[in-house]
Amino acid sequence: MKTFQKIAIPVSLGVLGLIILNSFSVGIPKGAIAVQHFNAEKYLGKWYEIARFDYKFEKNMDNVTATYSQNPNGTIRVDNKGYNYIKKEWKESIGEAKFVNEKTEARLKVSFFKPIWAGYNVIDIDDDYHYALVAGSSLKYLWILSRTKEIPESIRQRFLEKAKKIGYNTHELIWVKHN
Repeated sequence: MKTFQKIAIPVSLGVLGLIILNSFSVGIPKGAIAVQHFNAEKYLGKWYEIARFDYKFEKNMDNVTATYSQNPNGTIRVDNKGYNYIKKEWKESIGEAKFVNEKTEARLKVSFFKPIWAGYNVIDIDDDYHYALVAGSSLKYLWILSRTKEIPESIRQRFLEKAKKIGYNTHELIWVKHN
């Protein structure tokens, strides 16, 4: 019985820890609201990363794109690509996204390394689904996306103002180069 307890207690605590970590990592920053009446079908396709906060998975990357497609099981395939200009090589990560609530609310969780999920929240999008502002689960993650390699100044300003109101330090954004 003691051997069972020596195994069961750490395993149980580990599982509980993963559940707690998983629930916090798919949140949305305070003050941010995910787009309602979201149309996932219109969101599918290729997006160019216009701006982002720097973090280890995209460090030294330009020409970054994200392509979203429907998986047969209803989840969304996420195919991220970018060029590491220091190592002079292309990198690609394939992941999966799922809706946190209803498919009409743009709150998703994405995983590139299961069972770890991260928040992916579309907090602003234009009517034609050409430009999107995406927040992670905290103020450490923010992306501006476009269907083309450039974004109109009016959309840029709209997204920056919204991000500032939520509490993002938009001066730390990296503006991604596309060749």
